Amino acid sequence: MENGEIPDNANEHCPGPQSESAGKADSCQGCPNQEACATAPKGPDPDLVAIAERMASVKHKILVLSGKGGVGKSTFSAQLSFALAAMDFQVGLLDIDICGPSIPKMLGLEGQDIHQSNLGWSPVYVESNLGVMSIGFMLPNPDEAVIWRGPRKNGLIKQFLKDVYWGELDFLVVDAPPGTSDEHISIVQFLQVTGIDGAIIVTTPQQVSLIDVRKEVSFCKKVGVEVLGVVENMSGLCQPLTDFRFMKLKETGEPTDVTEKVLEYMREKAPEMLDLVASSEVFDSSAGGAAQMCRDMEVPFLGKVPLDPQLCKAAEEGRSCFADQKCGVSAPALKSIIEKLLAANRWHEELQQMKE
Repeated sequence: MENGEIPDNANEHCPGPQSESAGKADSCQGCPNQEACATAPKGPDPDLVAIAERMASVKHKILVLSGKGGVGKSTFSAQLSFALAAMDFQVGLLDIDICGPSIPKMLGLEGQDIHQSNLGWSPVYVESNLGVMSIGFMLPNPDEAVIWRGPRKNGLIKQFLKDVYWGELDFLVVDAPPGTSDEHISIVQFLQVTGIDGAIIVTTPQQVSLIDVRKEVSFCKKVGVEVLGVVENMSGLCQPLTDFRFMKLKETGEPTDVTEKVLEYMREKAPEMLDLVASSEVFDSSAGGAAQMCRDMEVPFLGKVPLDPQLCKAAEEGRSCFADQKCGVSAPALKSIIEKLLAANRWHEELQQMKE
């Protein structure tokens, strides 16, 4: 238990050997380290000093959270990082989703390795101003499951924070796992001394997702992290009409593809329809969606991003949705949300003044 590290064989929800409740908390019952923790001298964790020194060169730290998995949180984290880097900011993206690290794929970095230097671990770079760190770079087999208890996850998060050499950063975007578990408590605890600008929470429009997002907002308020805003992702399927496939169902229910016939008919009879964008509600938003929840809980609503198959494809291919015109319905929505975020917090002005 050197330097107050949580031992690998500790119970889940271990308070840490340096905590005043070490060896005495309910979660300590039955732990093989209980007696040692209860009698060990207490004091400040020296690793927090090392983290503070590392983070001193990072101007802004943003957590990206979600109440549920599968709502597009990592996609948003990736595209937020791409967008900030495209604005010539120095950006780092830290993936602390230990059991489901998808950031390497979404940044086009699968198969890359972490390198050690005399300054610490070096991030893997997409561009010279966009570095990435993830456990995904450390797994010998990408299909291997990470079966770790809380203490070991927390130890790796701490190591990422104190051992990764980011250099001077304008923004560190932290992609967290869904929910409010050990990883969230740890990242807040480790970064609180250096200051966290706040959290962006990603959700889908339906109540089954918003129920958990309310818990996420409550978590942020309890631990003193400002909610910078909520993003409603997958807010209706939206794509050019010509990208759809048209099917005709037989009496047996078997579909027949009639796409070419429909497109040919439109080209001949109604060519103006070929430029239309079609939209359909996928998730029920009759209760008001994320916008209503934000009004109820008095947190900012940043905007909606439609479910765009081209954005899904960009994430699969590990590229920015802003690099070309393919994501014609989602890229403008994401751009508007990011500009709103920068303007509300006056980050763009502040960082420009610092560089002048």
